[in-house]
Amino acid sequence: MDLRNPIFNDENAAREHLEAILWPNGPHCPHCGEVEKFTKLHGKSHRPGLYVCNSCRGHFTVTVGTVLERSKIPLSKWVLGFHLMASSKKGVSAHQLHRMLGITYKSAWFMAHRIREAMRPVGTPERMGGGGSMVEVDETFIGRKKGKEVRHGYEHKMKVLSLVDRETGRAHSMVVEKLNTKTVRSIVLENVDREARLMTDEARHYTKVGREFADHQVVQHQAGEYGRGPFHTNTIEGFFSIFKRGMKGVYQHCSEEHLHRYLAEFDFRYSERAALGVEDAERAAKAVKGAAGKRLSYRRIDAG
Repeated sequence: MDLRNPIFNDENAAREHLEAILWPNGPHCPHCGEVEKFTKLHGKSHRPGLYVCNSCRGHFTVTVGTVLERSKIPLSKWVLGFHLMASSKKGVSAHQLHRMLGITYKSAWFMAHRIREAMRPVGTPERMGGGGSMVEVDETFIGRKKGKEVRHGYEHKMKVLSLVDRETGRAHSMVVEKLNTKTVRSIVLENVDREARLMTDEARHYTKVGREFADHQVVQHQAGEYGRGPFHTNTIEGFFSIFKRGMKGVYQHCSEEHLHRYLAEFDFRYSERAALGVEDAERAAKAVKGAAGKRLSYRRIDAG
């Protein structure tokens, strides 16, 4: 990332950069969907990049209808924020954004959550394991649930279930209230194709759902087994390693109300990583593209 690039310090360059990503086929009205009949306003009293739709008479810029809408933060700082969060393997804290971008901590915190919203996939993602590829499923525990006393075991911790498709390299994670057969079966059946070969550890909540797929291989961790050739859960454990180092080393604390947002961030970077041929600039552009059609108010974030 070249910090001398004009998109990081010039408002016109930043706006044109956003327009190229969000409007690849030219401007369109976010109010009525018009793609042809609009006029660009050039008056001194008009802010740069302002259009008026000749169909609905609505005014719009490239940020309307995105997570950037109504933000007072300069577009060049938004572009840099997207690049920093997309290119940092373990994330960037709001304090770091606050220092690097020269904005308040509250604005940096709000920006980070809105960028995570842009990274969140829209709709129901394509099921993993299509064509018989192997899908690793595992769970991990992190932090402490609000109001729970610290005890032995994991009941006081927040629970995360993740799936990684070895063929596509895509990861999908979610916060779960209870790790039991019913919950795990529902999530796996919703996200994994029946043709897939399931790869898990020996936890009992995978036994029943494993019978519903083309194949189910189990690694016996308690017996000291960590792999038999292609049968292992090392891929998903590598994902958890990145996730936990980021959460403990960069973000340090996360409440249960916001954990799903951080999972979306780590899923996005892992699924769009350099090992899959996606470099930093392309990853940042994909994050910006994901900002379209989404809004996230401070009140909604603050409420969890």
